[in-house]
Amino acid sequence: MKKYLVISIAIILGVMTFLPFLWMISASFMSTGAANTYPPKLFPDKFDFSHYQNLLTRLNLARYLLNSLVISLGVTFFSLLLNSMAGYAFAKYRFARKKRLFKFLLSSMIIPGQVTMLPVFLILKNMGFINTYFAIIVPGMASIFGIFLIRQYALSIPDSLIEAAKMDGATELQIYFRVILPLCKPILVTLGLFTFMGTWNDFLWPLIVMTDSSMYTMPVALANLMSEHVQDTELMMAGSVITIVPVLIVFLALQKYYIKGIMMGSVKE
Repeated sequence: MKKYLVISIAIILGVMTFLPFLWMISASFMSTGAANTYPPKLFPDKFDFSHYQNLLTRLNLARYLLNSLVISLGVTFFSLLLNSMAGYAFAKYRFARKKRLFKFLLSSMIIPGQVTMLPVFLILKNMGFINTYFAIIVPGMASIFGIFLIRQYALSIPDSLIEAAKMDGATELQIYFRVILPLCKPILVTLGLFTFMGTWNDFLWPLIVMTDSSMYTMPVALANLMSEHVQDTELMMAGSVITIVPVLIVFLALQKYYIKGIMMGSVKE
């Protein structure tokens, strides 16, 4: 009975979670005003694709999609590269005050991100990066959480593999690229998903550093669209669908590695 009770609760919660998402997709295909009727409709009477056409043509949504894609991929690439290097170094290298430095980095995680926004903004302004892709990519190149995640996973890699590679004449970079990265694939995918989704959905920082509307990311553009078309619920839902679908596809495609990385990333010294 306990098993069936748990399954029933899981199904109910799953349906409750999925219904708003289903209505969002359905409303995006409704004709103008149909989503505001009472009682609300769960499915459209007929499919209307005009909202998507308006988003991709009249509202230049293709440009916003490109901005989000370039920024998210850029942040994800550099984050995986730098975080994996630092995490591997903290896990396997020996250097002075390594544990103290790592604890100091972890303690900085308690500082809210909003506190550092002003100094980071001023630094980027002096570098001439404001209103460019670098204004978002550079601050996201590395994170304490990413270093911690990679380090915890790298601790599980046997030291004998690294020693064997050194005995075969491999350099440090060859060990990193040919031994460490392939073994860290699950946790790299996990961190990549976290980074990509976080960057894609980020609203506040792109709103601060992007002053030109042509440089807006999807969340900023969608918020701007809401202020211009307050009553057009169907158009808003179409924009939300376009914003969510790429992230959903990436997550579903890589969820196997994501789950594996989460389960294996809890190694302790």
